[in-house]
Amino acid sequence: MDAQNKLELVTRNTVELLTEQEFKHLFETKSKPIVYCGYEPSGEIHLGHLVTMQKLLDCQEAGCTVKVLFADWHAWLNKKGNWETIEKTTNQWKNGFKAAGLNKTEFVTGTSFQQKKEYLSDMLKLSIKTTINRGLRSMQEVARDPQNATISQAIYPLMQITDMKYLGIDFAEAGLEQRKIHALSREIIKEIEYQTVSFVHTPLINALSGPGEKMSSSNPNAMISIRDSVEEVNKKINKAHCIEGIIENNSVLEIARLIVFPKIKSLEIERPAKFGGNISFSNYTELESSFEKKELHPQDLKQSISQELNAILEPIRKQFK
Repeated sequence: MDAQNKLELVTRNTVELLTEQEFKHLFETKSKPIVYCGYEPSGEIHLGHLVTMQKLLDCQEAGCTVKVLFADWHAWLNKKGNWETIEKTTNQWKNGFKAAGLNKTEFVTGTSFQQKKEYLSDMLKLSIKTTINRGLRSMQEVARDPQNATISQAIYPLMQITDMKYLGIDFAEAGLEQRKIHALSREIIKEIEYQTVSFVHTPLINALSGPGEKMSSSNPNAMISIRDSVEEVNKKINKAHCIEGIIENNSVLEIARLIVFPKIKSLEIERPAKFGGNISFSNYTELESSFEKKELHPQDLKQSISQELNAILEPIRKQFK
């Protein structure tokens, strides 16, 4: 695979590159760029996580060295659970990620290197260059209970930036909610004598209940967990906000674009002859166009996406039974 094809694969289905020129240069000059994505091991793995996991799979296919950080210390600082719960969740998540296809990935826990003297020294250097207000602003999209933020949550972004140096990465991949922390890193990472890191940001899936809320484990009824049974997935997709002809804020179409189509060669939709008969889509653009023209009914779309999604989730789901 040449540099241009690698770049197209790594950047498909993304909303922002910091920066496009940096990514072009990176893939022209490095055969195996190092990428990481960090996850707080708390709650359920849900479809929002699968978006970033799919992007890591794209990176893996493009020949990148992929690292996943299970940010256990970050989770504790962000009030996501006690150590026993975090450790148990980390082990479960590792198995789930492997089952999703990340079998060439290096899995790292934060506490395996974040307590070393050199790491702590670098993090404290960053703290000198960052105001409390700047640190808290960078956490607005990811902090739990931001109205009552603690000092630990101001430390969180400084650790995340320091992680980049100690993981030795060229670029990071994350959902768009991480953008403010990443922007801060581009301003201050030079203080710990590390190169400017590039970032690729993936979109956030809307909650199944409709626009105004992103999919999160804090609202189980409006999200799909990898633990959900086939019946539960079918029921949730069936109830999902999906208005005929409307593509904006349509979580079913988002699932099709970001999770289903990267895994399949074509989407087959079965329907009676009186409703137009069976139809096949070879890419997401064709599907979206047909839906927008009202040639495809929401119920037929939901049924087909439920079937494909369950097939994707099944090997991961088995790790949690």
